[in-house]
Amino acid sequence: MHFLVTGATGLLGNNVVRQLLAAGHRVRVLARPSADPRPLAGLDIELAAGDVRDKEAVCRACQGIDVVIHAAGYVHIGWKEGEMHRAINVEGTRHVAAAAREAGAILVHVSTVNALGLGRLEDPADEETALPGIVPVPYVTTKREAEQIVQGEVGRGLRAAIVNPATMFGPWDWKPSSGKMLLEVTRASLFAPVGSASFCDVRDVAAGVIAAAAGPARDQGLTGRRYILAGHNLSYREAWRQIAALVGKPGPRLPMGPIFRAIAGPVCDLRTQLTGKEGAANSAALALSRQAHCFSSARAERELDYRIRPLAETLRDAWRWFVENGYVPRK
Repeated sequence: MHFLVTGATGLLGNNVVRQLLAAGHRVRVLARPSADPRPLAGLDIELAAGDVRDKEAVCRACQGIDVVIHAAGYVHIGWKEGEMHRAINVEGTRHVAAAAREAGAILVHVSTVNALGLGRLEDPADEETALPGIVPVPYVTTKREAEQIVQGEVGRGLRAAIVNPATMFGPWDWKPSSGKMLLEVTRASLFAPVGSASFCDVRDVAAGVIAAAAGPARDQGLTGRRYILAGHNLSYREAWRQIAALVGKPGPRLPMGPIFRAIAGPVCDLRTQLTGKEGAANSAALALSRQAHCFSSARAERELDYRIRPLAETLRDAWRWFVENGYVPRK
């Protein structure tokens, strides 16, 4: 089959491309000319230069394609950069979904569990039972809007599935994205958030994304059906302890409780006001980190043969990749 992958230089997109090539598929990627060349170096791909914000470039890239995997997205967990989130996550998805429908291609739209809402550690949510109340940062709200756009195109005849990954770790994290958490925790981890999340292997998620392209049954799986691609539901404190163990550290000892947040949140936001740039540490990120983001992948396990490998294997392989690629100083 002939696949188009957007977001192919990102963590998930790059793993999807590599798995597709290993399976013998033809792969075209839509990538900006300014994109980091390392993720695609040496890969037998067809490069379509362009940006999901460019409607004409997206339409050209979709011509002759059987399946579009839309993994491009903009992620900043904070209150700022709403315009960029909207341009890429909403309008970019609008372009991709419409172009896939017009080209007669199947679409697998990569969303996030955050678009669904919340799920308790002791009672993980599924595709239908997520709880309200997630902090409404632009990333969350625009990913929800993007799903609505895909569903709208399904109503016009698009064959599509939506996948909702959780927090992913693994190799080929060039930016890095979620791996930034791993790197930071191994450097220093006295405090840990009081919330929880689902931690998974990007390679498992990539396999689930590819499986969703076929659909468990073409009369059901490709009519806008959602699939959570999650993993191990843990408190951040426990997950960070396992991460810290990679380098022989004990991990965090103190929670980021109300006093910590009451001090750190305003300080971070003041820095944003003074510098004009919102960093990864901000009051929105702190608020999200105290919530429970725990989910069940039971539907994907039943219908897509989704498998969740041990978290220790995921963390070990992610760490090894960072070390081998110069993100961690060799001793």
